[in-house]
Amino acid sequence: MNATRQGLSDRRRRHGRGGPNPGAGAGAGKSGAAREVNYRQLRNPFTPQTVFTDDRITAIHDAALSVLEELGIKVLLPEARAICAAGGALVDEETEIVRIGREVIEAALATAPRRIGCRAGAPHRDVTLELGSLTFQPGAGAPYATDLDRGRRPASGDDFRELIKLTHHFDVLHLLPPLVEPQDVAPELRHYFTMRAQLGLSDKFPFVFSRGTPQVVESFEMLRDFRGLSDADFTAEPRCYTIINTNSPRQIDVPMAQGLIDFARAGQLAIVTPFTLMGAMAPITVAGAITLSHAEALAAIALTQLARPGAPVCYGTFTSNVDMKSGSPAFGTPEHFQASLAAGQMARHIGLPWRCATGSAANVNDAQAAHETQFGLWGSVLAGATVIIHAAGWLEGGLTVSFEKLITDLEAVQMVAELCSPTPAGPAEIAREALDEVAPGGHFFGCAHTMERYRSAFYEPLVADWSNFGIWSEHGALTASERATGIWREIVASHTPPPAADPNRLEALDAHIARRTARGGAAPSS
Repeated sequence: MNATRQGLSDRRRRHGRGGPNPGAGAGAGKSGAAREVNYRQLRNPFTPQTVFTDDRITAIHDAALSVLEELGIKVLLPEARAICAAGGALVDEETEIVRIGREVIEAALATAPRRIGCRAGAPHRDVTLELGSLTFQPGAGAPYATDLDRGRRPASGDDFRELIKLTHHFDVLHLLPPLVEPQDVAPELRHYFTMRAQLGLSDKFPFVFSRGTPQVVESFEMLRDFRGLSDADFTAEPRCYTIINTNSPRQIDVPMAQGLIDFARAGQLAIVTPFTLMGAMAPITVAGAITLSHAEALAAIALTQLARPGAPVCYGTFTSNVDMKSGSPAFGTPEHFQASLAAGQMARHIGLPWRCATGSAANVNDAQAAHETQFGLWGSVLAGATVIIHAAGWLEGGLTVSFEKLITDLEAVQMVAELCSPTPAGPAEIAREALDEVAPGGHFFGCAHTMERYRSAFYEPLVADWSNFGIWSEHGALTASERATGIWREIVASHTPPPAADPNRLEALDAHIARRTARGGAAPSS
């Protein structure tokens, strides 16, 4: 059985990086050529779908503006309230309510960039965020990890490092996320650990938690020095990103507000994400939930632009419904799908790149987990999302990242990436010569047209097994999850870190972390 897993993972490891030259683009070559598809810079080929008419989108936008003007949003950070007041908002210090006029929102939307160039550790890992581009991130932020060998457990530093290796391996995953919380690392030291893991194990675009200015600033310093940048170079372009969740309904807490300010002033990317569950933290209707989500996102975007006009910021939403029998979050539902389409319409209405998400409420990597995640994935893709978060590995509504589910979900994500490549229909693809060669009732297996293309014509599955029942049984009768175990284990075991631009910088980073750790680290804000 282990030998079978090894053989499968050897074959699929090659595909995970998109061939020997993943940046070369897709194309059908001669029989000796490997399939090459560029998964690193994707453009969404699908016409964005809609759920509301244009006049309803305008009405939702106007309703959100009226919410901010008349009801306001509670902002718990005094500095953020002061910035809003200086920018023209009305602030009630006693209630901490900030009322933001539509002219302030319009000015913020005018300065927020439509195109954001994200600079990773190597040029081929750079990501451009704009309407029409498509990027993926695996499941993130979970306190637990699970796999078939070790079971469900509080996530550890080892889990975090292994999941970074898996994220680095697959070109279709563009951003490094906060995959799991390494709970065996003290909170005041966790930002050292996560930054060291990201920089030492990958050259993709890294993540920084917004957990108070001290941790954010130290993370910026570590990244700046590791990349060999001056302060001016660091702030000139985004080198990292964070996720900002509002506290629905209508509240921004202290660390999130501080994160919006800190990232804006440093020129780093904030992805704004209200988490609005219909019937719980938001109205029970799709239109009502999107109205609230839109208002909260606009308020957060306005704060970034008041802190620094032109600061990179992504619009975002994570809107789904709850199970009204239990109150538990639900994902991959028709309402989740519809809310994603509506959020895409709102993002296009204001013209900003935006973040959407898939997900699953299932407890194990089973059929429910697969169809919920894939339905959410297609909702995000057809909505025209720029960034799709939680695209692989997410279980239990975000409580757990599954190693096996990360692999099985990537099958669907890579298939979407394949659809982003053009499907040619020139004379060679129309294949008139093949039709000449094969007589009625014959087959195309051995014709010249097939023989020239058979090695590279089709997508090669990552984890799917297309063999018949007899062959599948002879090879151990492995389920998709069992095959996924062999794949992720081999990838982790064979991981080779990307070469550092300057090997001395890794030693300097370790020395820096050792000094800061000896001083007690930096406590996160509450």
